[in-house]
Amino acid sequence: MRAALKTFPIKMAHRAPRRTHEFNCPYDYVQMDGLAVMKIIKHCYEERSNIDTPRGGLLGLVIENRLEITNTFAFPVAKSIEEPIDEEYTTNMMLHMKKINQDYLHVGWYQSCDLGSFVTTEFVLAQQGYQDSIEESIVVVYDPQKTEKGFLSLKAYRLTPQALKLLAENENNITPEFVKSLHLSYDKMFHEVPLVIRNSPLANALCCQLVEMKPADKGTQFLDLGTTSVMENHLKFLLEKVDELHQESYKMNKWQMQVSKQQQEKAKYLHQKNLENAARQAKGEPSMPEEDLNKIYRPIPPPSRLPTMLASGQIEMSSNQINSFCSQALAKLFIGEALQETKIEQ
Repeated sequence: MRAALKTFPIKMAHRAPRRTHEFNCPYDYVQMDGLAVMKIIKHCYEERSNIDTPRGGLLGLVIENRLEITNTFAFPVAKSIEEPIDEEYTTNMMLHMKKINQDYLHVGWYQSCDLGSFVTTEFVLAQQGYQDSIEESIVVVYDPQKTEKGFLSLKAYRLTPQALKLLAENENNITPEFVKSLHLSYDKMFHEVPLVIRNSPLANALCCQLVEMKPADKGTQFLDLGTTSVMENHLKFLLEKVDELHQESYKMNKWQMQVSKQQQEKAKYLHQKNLENAARQAKGEPSMPEEDLNKIYRPIPPPSRLPTMLASGQIEMSSNQINSFCSQALAKLFIGEALQETKIEQ
């Protein structure tokens, strides 16, 4: 069911950034309410022991140059991401939201992922289905492991128009020539949309009260410097993806060797046939009939380039996340060192 988003003429308090149409995105950034963020974190925390990837729907609407996500709801427990979502359940949730005068338009989905490992075939096909049915849809990826270490990890992504054209084809048709014709590379499959979190004035007032209620000597408990385990898991996952990319490269090299060998055999066959025709013409005999070489030497189908592009994209995203995580961990280390020096001086 396609949810048509409405745009209301609400004036912005600040100057809106200039919109770019390179990725065919109908908005410039995503604005999430604090309630939606907390519901995503709560759902992923409660279901992480039951299912691998908790998922849910996003509700909101497009206003001027931003997509506002004001509420969420959890999807029923599914065995895998390939299992289709119950449309009746989603429709009922949207109707219930409409009854209580809340934003009820379906604008995308979210899922939990560990160490940013979300670039898979199932993931891109699911997002393709959303963008084909709901033009404004987006996917929000939440990383619980980084959040537990004090770094809230929420990313919003959309598939680029070139990636949608690539995924619209059959997987067997994703050849190197087709990918080259789209001018598509692994770093152009996803478009990360800037995401900001907005709290209401009442929520900000509550946060100020909670800060005053917090004991002064308990502030250092949030400076958890034990980030070694997360970094080790990041590197292990990165090595697995590098090994997967190596295997895909081996398949491609093997195909190129087979094609080269077939071309040599075809050229040898044509050369022998030309020599035989020349000998027959010298004897006054008719030449041999022309034959379809594709029936004798059938073209070898190339391996699909989709797994290679996804593995390369996952490696790039993992490397960027490791770089960002190291920078944030070093900042916490310097803060903790300064606090320790202050404590010693006292």
